[in-house]
Amino acid sequence: MLESSSYLIRTARSLAINPKDPPTWSVLAGHSHTVSDSIKSLITSIRDKAPGQRECDYSIDGINRCIRDIEQALSDLIGATKGAASKPADDPSMYQLKGAAKVMVTNVTSLLKTVKAVEDEATRGTRALEATIEYIKQELTVFQSKDIPEKTSSPEESIRMTKGITMATAKAVAAGNSCRQEDVIATANLSRKAVSDMLIACKQASFYPDVSEEVRTRALRYGTECTLGYLDLLEHVLVILQKPTPELKHQLAAFSKRVAGAVTELIQAAEAMKGTEWVDPEDPTVIAETELLGAAASIEAAAKKLEQLKPRAKPKQADETLDFEEQILEAAKSIAAATSALVKSASAAQRELVAQGKVGSIPANAADDGQWSQGLISAARMVAAATSSLCEAANASVQGHASEEKLISSAKQVAASTAQLLVACKVKADQDSEAMKRLQVMVTDAGGKILLLERAAGNAVKRASDNLVRAAQKAAFGKADDDDVVVKTKFVGGIAQIIAAQEEMLKKERELEEARKKLAQIRQQQYKFLPTELREDEG
Repeated sequence: MLESSSYLIRTARSLAINPKDPPTWSVLAGHSHTVSDSIKSLITSIRDKAPGQRECDYSIDGINRCIRDIEQALSDLIGATKGAASKPADDPSMYQLKGAAKVMVTNVTSLLKTVKAVEDEATRGTRALEATIEYIKQELTVFQSKDIPEKTSSPEESIRMTKGITMATAKAVAAGNSCRQEDVIATANLSRKAVSDMLIACKQASFYPDVSEEVRTRALRYGTECTLGYLDLLEHVLVILQKPTPELKHQLAAFSKRVAGAVTELIQAAEAMKGTEWVDPEDPTVIAETELLGAAASIEAAAKKLEQLKPRAKPKQADETLDFEEQILEAAKSIAAATSALVKSASAAQRELVAQGKVGSIPANAADDGQWSQGLISAARMVAAATSSLCEAANASVQGHASEEKLISSAKQVAASTAQLLVACKVKADQDSEAMKRLQVMVTDAGGKILLLERAAGNAVKRASDNLVRAAQKAAFGKADDDDVVVKTKFVGGIAQIIAAQEEMLKKERELEEARKKLAQIRQQQYKFLPTELREDEG
C-alpha cells in the first residue's frame, strides 16, 4: 500500500506538470484503485488483530477519513483534468488543475501519515492533529476563494457556529495541558467540524441579502483571522506534544486569547449584518411582547364569540321587571373589550421600557430581565385565560347551564389577573410615563366594568334566592314549624338523630375546609413562576 501510495503521489505531480498526457490519467486511476484495495485490506487486518479495542476504532476512523478526503480530491482532480484538456498553459483551468493535484498529493500524504500512526500508537494523536491542520488549511483556501456560495444563511446562524470554535479552543488548550493522546484525538475531531461549520456559515452569511460590501469584507477578514489563530493554536499544541514544558503550556493562554478576540470581532460583524429591524426571537423581552400580543388576540377572539350570543328565550312572569341576562351579557362584552385594550397597553409599556434601555440592553442584567419578562408573560397568560373563562361562564349563564356564582367567580379572577399584569409592568417602569398612565386608566376601566358584572350577577342571585324563599314559605303555609323536622320521642332514637345531624354538619365543614385548601394550592401554583417582587405584592 505504501508503494502504491508513493506511485500515486508521483503520478499526481506528473499530471500537474503535464495535464495533457492521457496515459498519465490511466496510470493515476490504476494507482488510485490499488491504494483503495490496499486500504480495505489494512482495515480488515486491523479489525482481525484487535477486535473491539478503542485504539482499533480510532485507527479505522482516521483511515476512513483519509479515504474520503482522497476520493473527494480524486474526483476534483478528474474534473479539473477534463476542464483543462486542450486548453493553453495560461488558461485559468490549468491553475485549477495544478491546485487540485496539490490537494491530491496532500491528502495522500495525510493517508501515509495516518497509516504510519497505526504502527506507532504513541503518535496517533499527533498524526490526527496534523491531518486536521492540513484539512483546516484546505478549508481556509476554499473560504478565501472568490467563489460565491450556492446558498446563503442568516447572520444568526453564523453567530451560532462561533460557539463551536469557542468549545474547540477550550478543548485544544486542555489537550495541550494534559498531553493525553485521547484528548488530542478528541480535539482533532472536534476542530475539523467546528472550523468547517464556522467558515461555511460565515461565507454564506456574508452574502446574505442587503449586506453591504464593507460588512461582508469585514466578516470574511475576521473569519480568516479566526481560522489562522486557531491553526496557530493547534500547531502550538503539536510543539507541546513533542516537547512538553511549563513555558510552552503557559503560552497556550495567549493563543486562545487571539482566537477569542477574532471570534468577538466575527460576532460583531454578524450583528452588523442583521440591520436595525432584526430582533432575536430568543430575547426574553421579545418573547414577552409576543405573549402580550397573543393574549390580546385571544381576548379579541373571545369577545367576538360573545357578540354572537343572545339571552335564552323564556316565558315572561308577572312579577319579572329586570332583564338581568342582557345586563350580564353586555357587561361581559365590555370586560372582554377592556381587557383586550389593557393587554395592548401593557405591550406598549413593555416596548417603552426596551426603548428606554431599562431592559434588554445591559448584559449584566440579562438574568433579571429574563425573570421580569417571565413574570410579564405569566401575567398576560393569566389575563387571557381568565377572560376566556369569563366568556364561557357568561355564555353558559345566559343559556341556563351555569350559575351566577360561577360568573361572579370568573369576574373576580379577571380582576385579580389584570391587577397582576399591572404589577408586572410597574416593576421596572417609570410611574410618570404616558404608557403607565394609560395602563392605569385601562385597569381602572376594566375594574369598573367587572364591578358592574358582579352587581348584575349578584342581583340575579338575590332575586333567585328571594323567589326560592317565597316559594318555600307558600309551600309551608298553614303548617306548624315543628313539622319540618320529625323528632323521635324515644330517648335512644333521639340521641341517634342528634349524632346523625352532627355527622352531616361535620362532613359539610370538612368539605368546606378542603375546598379552601384546594383554592390556596391553585393560587400557589399560578404564582410560583413569577418574580419575587410580584409574589410579594400578591401576598
